[in-house]
Amino acid sequence: MPASPIRKLVPYAEGAKKRGVKVYHLNIGQPDIPTPDVSLNAIRNFDQKVVAYSHSAGILSYREKLVGYYEKNNIHITPDDIIVTAGGSEAILIAISTIMDQGDEIIIPEPFYANYNGFSVNAGAVVVPIPSSIKDGFALPPIEEFEKVITPKTKAIMVCNPNNPTGYLYSQEEIEKLGHLAKKHNLYLLADEVYREFCYDGHSHFSVMHLPGMEEHCILVDSVSKRYSACGFRIGALISKNKEFMATAMKFAQARLSPPTFGQVASEAAIDTPEIYFKEVIEEYVARRNVVYEGINRIEGAFCPNPKGAFYITAQLPVKDSDHFCQWLLEDYNFENQTVMLAPASGFYSTPGMGKNEVRISYVLNVSDLKASMKVLEEALKVYPGRTV
Repeated sequence: MPASPIRKLVPYAEGAKKRGVKVYHLNIGQPDIPTPDVSLNAIRNFDQKVVAYSHSAGILSYREKLVGYYEKNNIHITPDDIIVTAGGSEAILIAISTIMDQGDEIIIPEPFYANYNGFSVNAGAVVVPIPSSIKDGFALPPIEEFEKVITPKTKAIMVCNPNNPTGYLYSQEEIEKLGHLAKKHNLYLLADEVYREFCYDGHSHFSVMHLPGMEEHCILVDSVSKRYSACGFRIGALISKNKEFMATAMKFAQARLSPPTFGQVASEAAIDTPEIYFKEVIEEYVARRNVVYEGINRIEGAFCPNPKGAFYITAQLPVKDSDHFCQWLLEDYNFENQTVMLAPASGFYSTPGMGKNEVRISYVLNVSDLKASMKVLEEALKVYPGRTV
């Protein structure tokens, strides 16, 4: 089981804090945006006398309300097409376990969310990575590269859109290409769309559920964690119109009994969050993105593309080994008693040796803290003994 590149350096961060060093956490996608009051009030006003198991597919009233949410996003489903899960993570784990037998293969453009590796290991599946490049902003690799690796063992293609860890937003044309490929080879197209709301610069999100004639192929993974800044609710969703897939997924859902009751109550209420909330959140994240994007590209020898979605940037730094650099930042360095915690990008690749000079930065801190973080990073790279240029 691979270690999490997002969390494995936590002991070093804790050590730095014990020494009195302020640590700016750029390693984890934990937003500091307030969770909507409407959802918190639903928990405060919970009046049932027993906190009981819900249906394994989730509370029906919540699933019915989710149908309305997706309808607004031009995704037409019924409550029976939804299994509520303990976060998007469980949705991915159940999906991969449902469609993959021991030794089956799933194709994923890399870099990708690190836990896809772990979930695949858990299911006995094999990740077949297709490298994307920072040079073109981590755009979808040529479809011919996918064709080359399809074998009788291939069962699915997976994509995260907008992407974690790169922030790349796949276009309608790119998603359609994947759809054609999945249909041609009778594969599942599994899409992690938890950052759907986070699209910038006038761009909009195109879902795999918008693909016509792909009902039997498409599986959607979703979550409330980032949408409502409510990671601790631990509520996600697994969505598909494929009845056979959903029936098998339900066996896994029944085996874990049910998703969290309080999280579902809060998430159902969160659907009533006013639109102004999202407008303000997007404006805030654009400002934060700009600070990091400009800050990285000001550093000599560093580079990152300008992401169009999510709240992550994958940056190339003038270092040989980002794992060592990230640990060094916490263990051996501070600038004016401050340091930064980054996620080494090697953990977001499946191909050995990839991402060794890259880091993922999560721009979930306020603008002031991000500006301070970029200054710390700039000064650190001036003195880091493993600097390459």
